[in-house]
Amino acid sequence: MSKRALPFTDYELPPEFVRVLRRLNPWWEGNPMPPQPRTRRHLVAQIRRRLDAEIAPIVAVRGPRQVGKTTAQLHIIADLIAEGVSPTSILRVPFDELPALKTTEQPILDVADWFERQIIKKHFNALAQSEQKAYLFFDEVQNLQAWAPQLKFLVDNTSVKVVVTGSSALRIELGRDSLAGRISTVEAGVLSLTEIGALRELGPPKPFLPDNGLSFLIDKSFWQELRVHGEENTAFRKEAFRHFSDRGGYPIVHKRRDVAWALLADQLNETVIKRVIQHDLRVGDRGRKRDAQLLEELFRLACRYAGQTPTVSTLADEARQSLGANIGSQRVTHYLKFLADTLLLRLIPPLEIRLKRKRGNAKLCLVDHGLRASWLQEQIPLTAEALTERPELTALAGHLAESIFGSVASTIHGLDIAHFPERGLDREVDFVLTVGAQRVPVEIKYQRRVDPLRDTLGIRSFVEKSVNNASFGLLITQDYSGVVEDPRIASLPLSSFMLLR
Repeated sequence: MSKRALPFTDYELPPEFVRVLRRLNPWWEGNPMPPQPRTRRHLVAQIRRRLDAEIAPIVAVRGPRQVGKTTAQLHIIADLIAEGVSPTSILRVPFDELPALKTTEQPILDVADWFERQIIKKHFNALAQSEQKAYLFFDEVQNLQAWAPQLKFLVDNTSVKVVVTGSSALRIELGRDSLAGRISTVEAGVLSLTEIGALRELGPPKPFLPDNGLSFLIDKSFWQELRVHGEENTAFRKEAFRHFSDRGGYPIVHKRRDVAWALLADQLNETVIKRVIQHDLRVGDRGRKRDAQLLEELFRLACRYAGQTPTVSTLADEARQSLGANIGSQRVTHYLKFLADTLLLRLIPPLEIRLKRKRGNAKLCLVDHGLRASWLQEQIPLTAEALTERPELTALAGHLAESIFGSVASTIHGLDIAHFPERGLDREVDFVLTVGAQRVPVEIKYQRRVDPLRDTLGIRSFVEKSVNNASFGLLITQDYSGVVEDPRIASLPLSSFMLLR
């Protein structure tokens, strides 16, 4: 990054940008913000704790589109103003709404310079010396050229607090690498059961997993306490899980529960899936060369194979048959990675142990089964009661349960998650959670009856091998009737597991 003067340069933003910025930041002139939902995501408190702790000057919020990242920013801004922070020291820039700014060489620094000169009318450092700080909120930074070096230069030279959001896993992660020591990351997934309960005024319990580390996850007693917690909150858990089963976890489908699912499904397809495939993944010269039709077909196949580990050649064969085109396995691999980069899809890798090369295929976990229901126009029930009436859907519901577990576990920042394919005498295990050197094997047995011996063989085999560093395993069941009593296993229903967040 070339050295530049900070601030009070002769640089001015074009008038059309200034008009938009003033419209996006009405608090500068004492005007009210747009009305915000009364119910808040846990995300708001997670971001605020990191801002207040000042462990790092930048908080990065990473998550797919339409899960509430922007709303969380606006809630925090409203709180700051209510607490007495000067409105003119708060800047919000949604870069996806100001595409022309992306064409400038250093858009973040240009906007920051202008904000310092024209709105605060005071150097950021001078503001900090008077026991105040400027708050800068940047939405969807991932498509900006060199956004991380610009932020690095800014926070290294000025005392500010920055929140950035992005819906690209790779680009946010690359930025995080170059901002080492200056950034704290928050993972934003779809709504948790406790958040769905809050939106539906069910009087939810607090999230069970504390926001301060991962050591709880390798403690068997933690999972046993979560099982008891689920039993103690049975009425809430069942009702919230029923709503999750019916509609998934995107905020809009629960905020607008009076709207028919068919209309909401069309909205999800338009604003989430098609927006990502037809716009986000086709930004820039390289992006324009990507085949939107193939991306759509691979997302459809990912929906079909959610919770499973299809081979790349299988996906390529099915895409060839569907599209009538010559599609190679390497191209399919690249396009799956593109979809995973948008965080609509998690590719859970096979576990690597004893310095062996990774063998096996990625497990496909959708960010939300509601997207599968909207894209395929096929709803699969997840509750034990509904599956009793539709037993023929139990196997498919089991695959979706694996997808849901993988998606939820992937939002626990810092947690390594893999799956363990069958290798020689080693039995398959659905997931393996790793914290430091310790591992927890996880089996999903989403059926009415669980055989305590047959259905736990994979877990017990994994735990018995000392090289795996696992003292116990986790069994995820359909309901409490499937809970297994075994000193090497902690077991609980999927709905209780989802009370973690």
